[in-house]
Amino acid sequence: MASRPKPTCRAAAAAALLALATALSGCSAPSPRPSAQSEAVTGARLQDPPELVSRHGLLRARIVVQRRKVDVAGRKMWALTYNDRYMPPTLRFRPGDTVRLDFVNRVRPYTNLHVHGLHVSPNAPADDVLIHIHAGRTYHYRYRFPKALKPGTYWYHSHAHPISAPQVAGGLAGIIVVEGQRKYLPPALRHVTEHTIALKDFQVRGDAVKTEGLKIGAPTNRTVNGQLKPTIHIRPGETQLWRLANISANIYYKLRLRGQRFRVIGRDGFPVDRTFTSDTLLLEAGSRFDVLVTGGRAGRTVLETLPYDTGPAGNQFPRANLATLISSGKPVAPVAPPSAFAPPEDLSDLPLARRRTVVFSENKAGTKYYINGKQFDPHRVDLRSKLNTTEEWTVVNTSDEQHSFHVHTNHFQLMSINGVPHHGHSLQDIANVPAKGRLVIRIRFTNYTGKTVLHCHILNHEDMGMMAILDIVK
Repeated sequence: MASRPKPTCRAAAAAALLALATALSGCSAPSPRPSAQSEAVTGARLQDPPELVSRHGLLRARIVVQRRKVDVAGRKMWALTYNDRYMPPTLRFRPGDTVRLDFVNRVRPYTNLHVHGLHVSPNAPADDVLIHIHAGRTYHYRYRFPKALKPGTYWYHSHAHPISAPQVAGGLAGIIVVEGQRKYLPPALRHVTEHTIALKDFQVRGDAVKTEGLKIGAPTNRTVNGQLKPTIHIRPGETQLWRLANISANIYYKLRLRGQRFRVIGRDGFPVDRTFTSDTLLLEAGSRFDVLVTGGRAGRTVLETLPYDTGPAGNQFPRANLATLISSGKPVAPVAPPSAFAPPEDLSDLPLARRRTVVFSENKAGTKYYINGKQFDPHRVDLRSKLNTTEEWTVVNTSDEQHSFHVHTNHFQLMSINGVPHHGHSLQDIANVPAKGRLVIRIRFTNYTGKTVLHCHILNHEDMGMMAILDIVK
C-alpha cells in the first residue's frame, strides 16, 4: 500500500522526481500571466472551514487527494485538494482520542500525510513521513493520541520528499484543532466565537495554482481560508478566539491588526502559562498562534501582513491586506482577559543527557541546503537520542538568510536567540533562526521511539536537502 524510498540511484531518482513535479498538475499549463489580488472577488464574509469532529473518542474520516477545478479565492482554478476543497476540512478531536484516516491518493507520483506539531508516534501507520503513497493507492493512517496532548492549533500537509513544496503550495494543507484550550479561560469567555485564520498563498499559471518552478520571492496571492480579503464581523467589546496559522509552503507573515493588540494564549499548539499582548506577530513558515481579539468601537480595521526581509540571501515579502475586521452592532460589556493561563512547562532545570550543535547551511547559488554539512538521505540516521532524556541543541545558521527550524514528534523550549535569553511562556515546534545567527533550545523525548525528522520548514529548502533524520531509541 505504501513504500519507503529505495537507497539505489537516489540522486538520479530525486532529480527525476523534481522534474515530475509537473505531473502534479496532470497536464501542461499555459504560459504564466501576471496575477494580482484585485483580480478576484474580495470582501466576502469569512468562511471557516467545514469540520470533521471526533465522537466518543474516535474520529474516522476518508481523505481523498486529487487535482480538481475548485473555488480558489473567488475563481475556478485547478488545484491540489483534500476532499475536493482548496481549504480542506478541519480535523477536530480531543486529547486521548483515536483518529483513523482512510487516505486515498489520486495524484502522481506519490504523496503522504504529516500531522504537524502533534505529539504522536512517528512510526507507521501513524506519523511516518518517510513513506510514499503512490497514485491509485489507499493508506490507512491510525493515530492514538495521549491524554496529555496539548490543546491548540496544529495542521496537516504533504511531507512527500522531495516534492513537499509543490504539493503544499498546490493546496495540500489544512487545519487540526485539539480541543481543551477553553478550560483555561474565565467562565465568561469559554463560549466565545472562534475563527480559523489559515494563511495560504498561491501563485498562478493560467487557470491553475502553480505547482512547479516555484520561486519563494515571486508575487503571490495571500488568502485567509482560501479567500481574498474577507470580512470578519465582531461586536464592540466582544472577544473572539482566532487561530492564526501559517500553512503556506515557503513564505513568512508578520501580522498586525491596525489599532489593536493580539492577546496570545497559545503558540504552536501549546497553551501559554501566562498570556501576553503584542502589536505584531511573526509567523515564520509553519508556525501558529492562538489569540484573543476584542472588538473596538464601531468601524473597520485591517488585518495585514507587514513587509518582512529574511536576509541578503533570502526574500523580501511585501505588505498586504489580508482581511477587514468590522466592528458593528450592539456593544457588549468587555470581559477582562486572563493573565495566568495553563500550567507552566519548563525544561530549563532538567538534567541534560547531552549537548549538540545543529548547523544549517547552503551553497552560494541557493540550490543545495544542508544540516551539519549533509543533504537529506532517508536511509541515514543523523542524530540518535534516548527516550525520557533532555538535550540542549545549539542551532547555528551560517547562511545569509533566515530559516524556519522545525522538529517532529516533540516540542522544544526556546532558551535564547543570538545569546539573548528568551521567555516564550510555552514550548513550540517552530523557531526562526536569524541569518548568521543561532538559537539554543532544550528538547525532551517522551512516549515515542522511532525515526523522525528535523528540517527547515521553508519547504523549498527542505526539498533541496535541509532535513535530517533523528532516531529516538530506548
